Amino acid sequence: MIYPLSGLIIGAILGAVRAKLRDGKVTDMLQWGAAFAILFGVLGLFILIFIERSYV
Repeated sequence: MIYPLSGLIIGAILGAVRAKLRDGKVTDMLQWGAAFAILFGVLGLFILIFIERSYV
């Protein structure tokens, strides 16, 4: 359960930092943060499913 949650948090931080480095405004930082959070959250979900299925 921790992998999708940590993916959301890490993705949001990385997206906001990426937008800030490209001289983005607050709305750019929010949009990039949301996009990266969704991407990393889904990736974390797939990792969680793979780990749970492999221990059977």
